Amino acid sequence: MYIHKLKIGDIELKNNILLAPMAGITDLPFRIICKKYSNPGLVCTEMVSSKALFFNDEKTKKLLNTNLEEKPIAFQIFGSDPQIMGIATKIISQNADIIDINMGCPAPKVVKNGDGSKLLLYPDLIQKIVSEVVRNTNKPVTVKLRKGWNNENINIVQIAKIIEKAGASLITIHGRTREEYYAGKVDLEIIKQVKQNVNIPVIGNGDIKNAEDAKRMFEITGVDGIMIARAILGQPWIINNIIKELNGESINEISNLQKLNIIKEHLNLAIKEKGEYIAIREMRKHICWYIKNLKGSSSLREKVNKIEHTNELIECLEEYFNNI
Repeated sequence: MYIHKLKIGDIELKNNILLAPMAGITDLPFRIICKKYSNPGLVCTEMVSSKALFFNDEKTKKLLNTNLEEKPIAFQIFGSDPQIMGIATKIISQNADIIDINMGCPAPKVVKNGDGSKLLLYPDLIQKIVSEVVRNTNKPVTVKLRKGWNNENINIVQIAKIIEKAGASLITIHGRTREEYYAGKVDLEIIKQVKQNVNIPVIGNGDIKNAEDAKRMFEITGVDGIMIARAILGQPWIINNIIKELNGESINEISNLQKLNIIKEHLNLAIKEKGEYIAIREMRKHICWYIKNLKGSSSLREKVNKIEHTNELIECLEEYFNNI
């Protein structure tokens, strides 16, 4: 009833639960782990700057590293210059299955340049950007949005219609304004309104932590699918659990030994992709999420944040998990 295949343009996803793009989180190692243990219908890269792609920035291009295990995959770009967004689209279209436009990021460093959720104040510019991206690729184009800039500027139904008319194949709505960030409750009613006013698929996003939340999103809004973001941090198997529960199947709790092995697998993938120095430092936040609410996690967190070498980190983790 809730879980089914989903078509985005000419791409058919095997299920309708998607992994959200998250800056600094959904890199290649994390996506591989989520694909293996959660089996989302679609994964997405971290958002990348269209201007950085335009200027051939090497660091930015590395954010788009991918492999066949992840297919299908969406590449997410952001920017407010239609022409540059079009050129960036051409650059990434060869490797992407889907092009996603970020019009929802609330981060100050993004919105101060007129990008991300700041675009919600400029419907005409949104139309130009989506049209230019669509014109420069033969891949399906999707758009991720928030419900508005603030409570005085909620025009998401109008914007959704503009995006559909401009040629997008799917819209994802996070039911909060930019001003709200992640505070308060997600507005399911506004997501429902968007769904009722466009003919392309709509994905609901925000406050989905378990199967009960997912069911509520589906039933109240009528969306075609859902997107999981922060709930997957530290539990990259959560989408698989949600799918099973919505299908009436029982789930198996992840044991501490399984969790340790997943952390080590994640660590090894990160080292392979980025080298030990960067990987160890970037994995610290992931390890903190993995061990959240476990006995003695605070003292382990202090140790992990000081460790700089792989062997020492693995020994520390094994000692901890063997003693809880």
